[in-house]
Amino acid sequence: MKLDIQGISFNYNSIPVLQDVGMRVEVGELVALLGPNGSGKTTLLKCIAKMLKPRRGAVMVGGQRLEKLDSREVARLLGYVPQSANNVFPCSVFDAVLIGRRPRMAWGVRREDRVMVSHALEMMGLQHMANRSFNQISAGEQQKVLIARALAQEPDVLLLDEPTSNLDLKHQLEVLSTLRKVTREKGVSALIAIHDLNLASRFSDQIVFLKDGIVCDTGEPGHVLTTENIRSVYGVEAAITEHSGRPHVIAIGSVEQR
Repeated sequence: MKLDIQGISFNYNSIPVLQDVGMRVEVGELVALLGPNGSGKTTLLKCIAKMLKPRRGAVMVGGQRLEKLDSREVARLLGYVPQSANNVFPCSVFDAVLIGRRPRMAWGVRREDRVMVSHALEMMGLQHMANRSFNQISAGEQQKVLIARALAQEPDVLLLDEPTSNLDLKHQLEVLSTLRKVTREKGVSALIAIHDLNLASRFSDQIVFLKDGIVCDTGEPGHVLTTENIRSVYGVEAAITEHSGRPHVIAIGSVEQR
């Protein structure tokens, strides 16, 4: 389903964090949310997921206003993956992923729930550690478990907050390739907050630049990843080359140093 964000504004106490943020994520699209630390990326994802209440604006999924839906209905539509596992799961990896099936369960665990969990673990390359304790695996492996949990949820929209932050280069590529495949094959709309401009360029359909809680630019990677935008958003001088038809960013130095 299409994700439509309409004029979201949010304050922490009296400090504005998001100001009239609007964007769309079409069915089957992967959209990268870029911006420096403190630009409002995590806050925006939490507003979309109903973890925070915006001061103004609306979030629409498939034409439905999320504010009018209860938490179970929202959980069937949205899969949210945080930056890290803040709540420790004293259970196996399999059971940690099984938690993602709760919005679709009735009175107990069905065979189809276990099948979906096994499929999600396989997609993330975690099937070999299904019986391992979640608390005893690495931070990068825990991050992959959180993504598998969201996939097992079978959502229409995926929201991921820096899903590759704890992963090495190989697993970054594998995870983003999997997410790209899921969006296309399942018709899922995905919005991903990410710091790596070149990973965003390689895997996303659209890029949204956020700075100081305001959308600065949005569009295809070739349109948005420009030296002017990078200078304006990050305060960094950069050179742009091309690789496989996509822009590749080479950071030169901060504007102040030049």
